[in-house]
Formats: sequence, C-alpha cells, structure tokens
Amino acid sequence: MPVYERETRVDAPLEDVWKFHSNVSGLEMLTPDWLGLDVESVVGPDGEADPNILEAGSEISLSLRPFGVGPRQHWTSVIQVRERTNGAAYFRDEMADGPFDTWRHTHTFFADGQETLLRDHVEYELFGPVGDLTSPVSMIGFEAMFRERHRRTKAALE
Repeated sequence: MPVYERETRVDAPLEDVWKFHSNVSGLEMLTPDWLGLDVESVVGPDGEADPNILEAGSEISLSLRPFGVGPRQHWTSVIQVRERTNGAAYFRDEMADGPFDTWRHTHTFFADGQETLLRDHVEYELFGPVGDLTSPVSMIGFEAMFRERHRRTKAALE
C-alpha cells in the first residue's frame, strides 16, 4: 500500500498545536483553498452535532471540488483514535466513504522544548491494487496539499 509522509517543525508548544488540530475549524483553516472544501456535518461519538473536540468516534462529512472542476467529491472520515501523553499526541482518521479504497491518516505531534514536531503519515489505496501504478501521480497532489497544510499551520501558530 502506498504511503505519504511529511514532517514540519512548528515554533509553538505542543498544547497549542494539538488544540489547533482538535476541532473542525483547524481543518478548515489549514485546508488549501484550491481544494474547495465544504464541511457538511460533524457528529461527535455521542451523536452531538458540531462538537468542540474531535474525539475518537467523531464523524466528519465533507466534500471537495479541486480547482472548482467537476462534481463535488464526498468524503466521510471517522476519528479512530485520539491520545495525548506527556510530550506527544496523535490522532488517526480513516475514510469511511469517499474516493479512495483506503485512506488512513495519522497526525502525530512531538514536543521539543517550546517547539512541536508535526508529522503526517497517510496510507492510501486508490483503485485497488492497480492504484499502485497511480501512486507517483498521487504523490504530486499530496505534496502540494500537505506542504500548504503545514505552511498554514505554521502561519496560524507561530
């Protein structure tokens, strides 16, 4: 299965970076405009609409229309796990419905003094086993998207 990773150092404490990534407004702020993101609904694990924190079990329904071209692509992700320990934190969302056969995105944060190391790790499969052939093309889009996401995270927190 193809994997994409990106790592960035953010000049902000872990607590601030973790908080920024803990709610849907953080997702909206860091998503590049060219993706045409529309968050359609967020439901917490207890059924609460628009929870303040995206806890494990939260479901996010959104749609994308990259570059304003073609029909909107609908995507539903579920936060599978969310943990915070002394000096580190992570959460993983998995696509429950959408354009990929598999999408598993782990967001990891490591404290380093007053800075935070942010790491995105994505395991994905597009078009089943044949999708491995499209992986190099996918990487181009992932690189542009995650470079911008990390740039926006730094801009918001530094």
